[in-house]
Amino acid sequence: MSGGLRPGSAMSSGIGDEVILVARLFLAALYLIFGWRKVRDYPGTVRQMTQDGLPMPAVATVGAIFAELPVSFAVAIGVLTRPAAVFMVFYTLATSLTEHRYWTAPRAERVASMEEFYKNLSIMGGFLLLAVTGAGRYSIDVMLGLAAR
Repeated sequence: MSGGLRPGSAMSSGIGDEVILVARLFLAALYLIFGWRKVRDYPGTVRQMTQDGLPMPAVATVGAIFAELPVSFAVAIGVLTRPAAVFMVFYTLATSLTEHRYWTAPRAERVASMEEFYKNLSIMGGFLLLAVTGAGRYSIDVMLGLAAR
């Protein structure tokens, strides 16, 4: 069997494609929800980016909306999945290092910030796995012939 798959493993039995589809949807959900919130409250998002000390907060907001809406939507539907997943790893890392620096947070906020930081590391792990596995059978990538079944 190619790709190092063992007979009877989840991937060789076909279960893997369904799991990958669910994983894509789960990974994208958070970003789609909060990306839409950023669009609906653009001024508030720019204000938050300003308070967080990001340079060019309006540009940072547009960048965040781009990552959280079209790129995460691409992950959800499985189009250009591998590069989109890699992009989301770096976006999530940047978010972690700018928004969840628990090591500099005031004592009262440290645990919550630490939780967000490590939650983001877990999400990055999911995106890395997706970058390795690809979108699976139920994807636009396969429909367009961009990935093997």
